[in-house]
Amino acid sequence: TSCPTPAGNLMTVHYMNRGPAAWIVLDRPEALNALDFGMLEELAQAMQRADADPDARVVVLTGQGRAFCAGGDIAQLRADMEAAPGQPSRYVDAVERGFDAVRALSKPLVGCVNGVAVGGGLELLLCCDLVIAARTARIGDGHANYGIFPGGGSSALLPRALPINLARHLLFTGALWPAARWHELGLVNQLADLTALEQETQTLAEDLARKSPRLLARLKQTINTCLDKPLAQALRDELGELRSHMQSADMREGTSAFLEKRTPLYSGN
Repeated sequence: TSCPTPAGNLMTVHYMNRGPAAWIVLDRPEALNALDFGMLEELAQAMQRADADPDARVVVLTGQGRAFCAGGDIAQLRADMEAAPGQPSRYVDAVERGFDAVRALSKPLVGCVNGVAVGGGLELLLCCDLVIAARTARIGDGHANYGIFPGGGSSALLPRALPINLARHLLFTGALWPAARWHELGLVNQLADLTALEQETQTLAEDLARKSPRLLARLKQTINTCLDKPLAQALRDELGELRSHMQSADMREGTSAFLEKRTPLYSGN
């Protein structure tokens, strides 16, 4: 695998700082990093830790072994269905908490796809701001193959990201497509050989880390909400963000660096 050696004190999700990037590694390789109760809780904890980490300007999410993430833990989902039929699902509640924490991350999130990403694995990638994938990776929704309704966002997000009939095809058929096809569609930003994936992801993260953290956080929030607004409102909100951002130390630093022909050094303020 091209993934970093796990570190940190959680059992199935590991956290490590590599320069300005925090790497979060899903580590249940024997289960293809399927999302069980423990992993969903630890994923939420890791995202919250990254948001509060002053040394992390960018966050990378990847998997250990030959899969990025094979989706939900179907054995736990089935056991939950059998234990309390007709009752609120503990497993679905765990999915909600885990994915909410991923989406709440204020810093840029880069998905590093080392292997298969299906079901919940695809849904994690739909939470990412940028995605870099190994050329050998295969990605798809997959829920329809087992009669499972999505819960991590694919039925809401794929139709927003792709032409509607393409989203229907992926959701209805459960097809797995090569990473190159997703790159053509724009949902994978960059392809890499598996042996170079870790280094190319780190290079991308370090490039993002040189930008203003305050600017990237504002941009992420604005982009994530703009499609839910009428265009005129979105344009007004952008101007409002600009007016507010003009008071920031980072914009003062960036404009000074431009005029002084030097590299800016952003504080995040």
